[in-house]
Amino acid sequence: MVQSGRPAPLERSSRRMGSPPVVGARRRPYPDPMPEAGSTAPLRDATLRSPTTVDAVVDMLDAEGYAILPGLLDPHDAIAIRGELARLLDGVPTGRNSFEGFHTRRLYALFGKTRAVDDLALHPLVLDAVEAVLGSCLLSAPTGIEIGPGEQAQVLHRDEGIYPVAYPHPELVVNVMWTFDEFTEANGATRIVPRSHRNAMAQAGRDTPTIAATMPAGSALVYLGSIWHGGGANTTEQARLGVAMEYVAAWLRPQETQLLVVPPHVARGLPVRLQELLGYSIYPPFVGYVDGRHPRSVLER
Repeated sequence: MVQSGRPAPLERSSRRMGSPPVVGARRRPYPDPMPEAGSTAPLRDATLRSPTTVDAVVDMLDAEGYAILPGLLDPHDAIAIRGELARLLDGVPTGRNSFEGFHTRRLYALFGKTRAVDDLALHPLVLDAVEAVLGSCLLSAPTGIEIGPGEQAQVLHRDEGIYPVAYPHPELVVNVMWTFDEFTEANGATRIVPRSHRNAMAQAGRDTPTIAATMPAGSALVYLGSIWHGGGANTTEQARLGVAMEYVAAWLRPQETQLLVVPPHVARGLPVRLQELLGYSIYPPFVGYVDGRHPRSVLER
């Protein structure tokens, strides 16, 4: 621990941390066209059955822009997390605009409200894959999302689009949608434009073909921030619930200010790796220091 002057770089906790980003390093500004409307080009099945590996997830992200990991959570854990999220959503209003969804409820500031999702952020397979893509990263916008009956399909978008970074650039964002209901095409499963990460300049519109990322409860959809996607329409009578666990390269500002969501008196009791992901960490060589010291020193006072 640095006592004065410049803080020491953060110790890397993952075996993949410290290596160059794998997917982002191979990204080019004008590689392949996105699928055209009516295209019959074969797409690779992005579902990776258990057991799978970090390398398999990263390879699928590079090829298709997303990977589906079915049944990743123990069913009892998934049920318990769903119950806690439902409790917290009680009384939460629906969205303020069409992007949030007028029939969708969103649970922000998750890590300031519950410990039920801590293990999701730290899941070893998922976090290792995220770090293989981004390198050092932070939690950006962890959000519970309950798409209710009657919700319309969300506009297609790229999560990285909020950052004014010129192309070509490495991957900036990786998102993970954890499911706590079965995700079906009818109830609003996330819609993906496969391989759209391979053409940085392409735009997605109403006629762009998508696939629905269907999967059972307790699964994870991992997708790049450079891929076009959006929440699906819910034409059923039941809501569907998920948690979007978004990570961002640590040199960028997270969407939600986690250091205010989880202040020091709360962060002290959390696992060190989660503290780091929330922002109590350094991006090498010394970005993020506090009073000339590693921000973890604040937690040791």
